[in-house]
Amino acid sequence: MLALRLTRAARLAVQLRRLLVAVASAGTGFLLLCALGHALTHPDTPGSSALRLAWCAAPLAATVYLAAAVARTDPGTRPRPGLSAIGLGPGRLMAVSATTTALSAALGSVAALSGFLYVRGDLTGTPVDGAVTEALALGQRLPAPAVVTLLTLVPAAASAAVALSLRPRDPRPAAATGPRRYGRFGAYGWGAARETFGTYGRYGARLASASAQPAGSSAAGGPPSGGGTLLAQASDTQPPAATDGPPPTSDAAPDPTPATPRPHTTTLPWGIAVLTAGLAVETYAGDTASPGTTPSAAVLLGWSLTVLGLALAGPGLSHLCGRLLQAARPGALRLLAGRVLMQESHRIGRPLGVVCAVACAAYAATTLYDTDGPDFGPLSTLGALVVAGCTVATLLTAAVEAKHARTDTTDALLRLGAPPATLRAAAAVRAGALLALFAPLTLVVAQLASLPLAR
Repeated sequence: MLALRLTRAARLAVQLRRLLVAVASAGTGFLLLCALGHALTHPDTPGSSALRLAWCAAPLAATVYLAAAVARTDPGTRPRPGLSAIGLGPGRLMAVSATTTALSAALGSVAALSGFLYVRGDLTGTPVDGAVTEALALGQRLPAPAVVTLLTLVPAAASAAVALSLRPRDPRPAAATGPRRYGRFGAYGWGAARETFGTYGRYGARLASASAQPAGSSAAGGPPSGGGTLLAQASDTQPPAATDGPPPTSDAAPDPTPATPRPHTTTLPWGIAVLTAGLAVETYAGDTASPGTTPSAAVLLGWSLTVLGLALAGPGLSHLCGRLLQAARPGALRLLAGRVLMQESHRIGRPLGVVCAVACAAYAATTLYDTDGPDFGPLSTLGALVVAGCTVATLLTAAVEAKHARTDTTDALLRLGAPPATLRAAAAVRAGALLALFAPLTLVVAQLASLPLAR
C-alpha cells in the first residue's frame, strides 16, 4: 500500500520516467513472447529459436538498466531525517523502491501480453497480417507456464537490480578508505602527510614536530616531551581531522550524510582490455560466419564485451576529459567545468559509455544489413528501438541525477555572485568536451566492429 501511495503522489516527471520503464518492459515482453511463438511454430529448428531468445537479452538488459537509473532518481524513496523513527529506514525504502519498479514493469508486461494476443487475433478473432506471423504461433495454444515465466522475467530482474543498487551500506570513515601510507622506518599507520626519504633525520625536524604539539596534549596532562610526541605520532592510526571548528566530542552525533563516491578511474585499463577482447571476438565471428545468415551467438558475445568495455572505460574517460579541461592555465569557466566533470564522472561516465556502445552496435548492424545479410524485420526494429531508447533515457536520467546532486554547490555559487550565464556556459563546455572525446572514439570503435561483418 505504501508503494502504491508513493506512486500515486509522485510528481509528473517521476511518473513519466516510470512510464518509460513500463513502455520498455512492454517492448521487451513482446519480443520474449515472439521468441516463444517462433519456437512453437518451428519445433524442428530449436537452435534458431534459442538464438532469437538469446538476442532478447539486449533489450532485457537495457530495460533493467533504465529501471535502476529511474529508481535512483526517485525522490519519494530517498532517505530523509526522521523517517527511521516511523519505520522507514534505508532497508524499508529500498523495498518500497523495488516494489514500485516491479509494479511499473508488471504493467508493461500486461500491455505486452495484451498486444501479443491482439496481434494473434485472440481478442478480435482476426490475426494481423505482416512479417511477424511466423512468430505468433497462429492456431496453436500458448503454454501458460511459459508465458507467465517470460512475462515475470522483466519485473523480477528489474526489482532485483533496484534492490541491489539501493541496498543499505554501512558508512565508513573517509580516512579508512584511503591508501595506507608508510612514513619513516618503524612508523606504520595512517600518516597525516607523506614523508620523503630523510625527513626524520633532517636537522631540526624533531624539534619542529615537538613544538607543533599544543600544550596539555600529553596523556597525563603535563607538559609534552619530545620522545612522547614522536611516539604518539608514530603510533597514531588515524589522521587528524582537518576542521575549522572545535574538535568533536564523544557526545556529538555522527554525520548521516554519506561521503561522495570517488570517480572510478581505476576501471579504465579494465575497460580497454574488455573492449579489445570484444573486438577480437567480433573479428573471429565475422571470419567464421557465412553470408546471408543471422548473426551468431559469438557476435552477440563480442558486442556484449564491447558494451561492457565502453561502460567500464566511460567514468575514467570522463574524468580524463575533466582533467584536460583544466590544463594549460585554465580560466574560471574551464576550471569550473573541469572540476564539475571530474566530480560527476562516476554518474554520467558509465551511461555515456553504454550510449557509445549502442551507437557502435547500430553502425555495425547497419553495415551488416546493407550487405548480403538478412532483412531488417519489424521485430529487429522493435528491439533496436527498445535498446536505443533505454540507453538514451538512462543517460538523461543520470544527467538529472547529477544536476540534483550539485544543487547545494550551484546555490552557493549563486549566493557568491556567480551569474547564471556562467553556469550555463560551464554546462555547455562540459557537453562540448564530452562530445569532442566520445564522438571520435565511437566512430573508431564502430568502424573496427563493422570491418569483420562487412566481408
